[in-house]
Amino acid sequence: MKQITLTLALIMALAGTAQAQCFADYKAKQDDPLRLHYGVAQVSGACTAGNATGQLRSRLAAQGWTLLQVQSVFGPEGLDQRKASAGQYYLRF
Repeated sequence: MKQITLTLALIMALAGTAQAQCFADYKAKQDDPLRLHYGVAQVSGACTAGNATGQLRSRLAAQGWTLLQVQSVFGPEGLDQRKASAGQYYLRF
């Protein structure tokens, strides 16, 4: 019984980790006229720069933006320090 309880606890802990929130901050541009922006977006799946790049590239392109660079990926603890810098592009895409 003790082993089953430990196994269930481990499964629940791993499931919680897999479901952790992930965010990325990035830089994007539009041409003609040139416009640049810095933003923060939520990312689903693996919390990696590669995954964030793939997701953000298509989200931004749908609105006429080109992704320049994913700066970093982080958890919810990094949101507050980036909110003011992202302005209107905070969790927009």
